[in-house]
Amino acid sequence: IAAPLLGLAALLLDPSASVWLGALVATILIGAVLAGVHHAEAIAHQVGEPFGTLLLAVAVTVIETALIISLMLADGPGEAALARDTVFAALMIVLNGIVGLCLLAGGSKHHEQQFTRYGVSAGLAMLAVLSILTLVLPNFTTSMSGPYYSPAQLLFVATISLIIYATFVVAQTVRHREYFLHPDVEDERSALAEQFPPLARGTALASGALLVIALIAVVLLAKALSPLITSAVAAAGAPRAVVGIIIAALVLLPEGLAAWRAARRNHLQTSLNLALGSALATIGLTIPAVTVVAMWLDLKLALGLSQISTVLLILTLFVASLSLGTGRTTVVQGVLHLVLMATFLFTTLVP
Repeated sequence: IAAPLLGLAALLLDPSASVWLGALVATILIGAVLAGVHHAEAIAHQVGEPFGTLLLAVAVTVIETALIISLMLADGPGEAALARDTVFAALMIVLNGIVGLCLLAGGSKHHEQQFTRYGVSAGLAMLAVLSILTLVLPNFTTSMSGPYYSPAQLLFVATISLIIYATFVVAQTVRHREYFLHPDVEDERSALAEQFPPLARGTALASGALLVIALIAVVLLAKALSPLITSAVAAAGAPRAVVGIIIAALVLLPEGLAAWRAARRNHLQTSLNLALGSALATIGLTIPAVTVVAMWLDLKLALGLSQISTVLLILTLFVASLSLGTGRTTVVQGVLHLVLMATFLFTTLVP
């Protein structure tokens, strides 16, 4: 209860005033993340899967999108590539970092883990279509030169992004809910019931409110720490893109920690629901929102990736389709995804 409220109170502090104050704000940020994960898991148990993981993915993505839009409104043309860099960093962190850690942690503890491959395959197919259409295709269209869509093309891509994400939500929660449930649903429910006893209605509502407060605190504290992080990155002589990676990692930390804990409990299905749902929401909600802002402010929204980033994105999607296509995983797949994550980070520092 205290950590999310402390997170809001810490917004009154200036982390750039001193090193100690910055360390204090960072510590409060971590506390807000841990509290957010606890409340998210409690609510997930209360509403049942896959609604709980969908709730966390959408909540984090909506706040992340609001952060991107606020920076675009503040800086205007200077942030034409902000949405692209943020979305790409989030995709790589989710598909390689979070998935890799979950597969490695779960495989090392349980040797081999199982999940329902139908839902994962559908999610990966939707993710491949969304990511290629939004981040790769702009480099090859001829209506505008460079990594840009024309206004009509941008509006079309934003519309189909919403349609694909809405289709995923309907499939996950209504039409094909069983595709996103653990193969042994009863074992999963009993384990969750043992860890999280049923909550009273008032307690559940309080957990929902505290989850929202914790997520808002995480995003806003990450934004407050960004000048300090920017100064540290500049002092180290690293590319400015590193700042975006750090901020994206902070925003995705609640989902990543929740997914890792689920994998350690041998609930890999929950981990993959979180990861793929987060990646789909990142594109399906962020791109339409920034499209509206770009058209409103008459900005040229740079979406096309560089050649290095395009290769890494296609390789990531290819490896994910192979490693998650059988319904069984071991530490081998986890190591492969973590290698891709390390490659992404290395090529960002040494392009």
